Amino acid sequence: MPWRSGDADGAPAGVKAGQPVVRGGVHDLAARNARAAALFTAGNVKEAADMFEDTLRGCRALLGRDHHATLTVAGNLGAARMSAGQRREGIRLIAENVADRSRVLGEEDPRTLTARDALAVAYRLHGDVDDAVQLSGKVIAQRIRVLGPAHPDTLTSRMGMARSQAAAGDLDAAAALLSAAMQDAESLPPRHPHRTALAECAEAIGMTLLEG
Repeated sequence: MPWRSGDADGAPAGVKAGQPVVRGGVHDLAARNARAAALFTAGNVKEAADMFEDTLRGCRALLGRDHHATLTVAGNLGAARMSAGQRREGIRLIAENVADRSRVLGEEDPRTLTARDALAVAYRLHGDVDDAVQLSGKVIAQRIRVLGPAHPDTLTSRMGMARSQAAAGDLDAAAALLSAAMQDAESLPPRHPHRTALAECAEAIGMTLLEG
């Protein structure tokens, strides 16, 4: 969710080279995004969503729609709307953010994959489990190719897909996916949080864990 005001160095979209940029505006936008993120973490999701929306308007006006800081805030807004119970709006915003990131950053940029994974989670939370499984499969393949099978982001996507498969009633597929993910995660330290998360995910879907 965070971005630093220094990330917005360089002329915003629509500003000609050599034209002065209002630095205070960028710092203010970064601070507002940070405050919204703090509200979100504290559970004040409605207030956070409203602040993200206001910040997004400012980012688009000052930095342009395609600036990576703008893309970050737009993704934050979609996640906050989902958490606030506005799931259709949240899905629309996240899907729009995926399209923008794909166009600006590339189909397999890790930031695009983060947004695409968020969309798969949004589908699952909304009950569109078939769409969630299909999209998660795409993200997993891309993350394995770009990041590797045991990267924490890849493991996160694999857990998300397992949850979607379980929600769709395909417990065997979910268990097989988690088993493979656990094997790959053995390359991580024993107390790595993603190894713990895999075990918790397996327990959540009723998977019997092997000892050790």
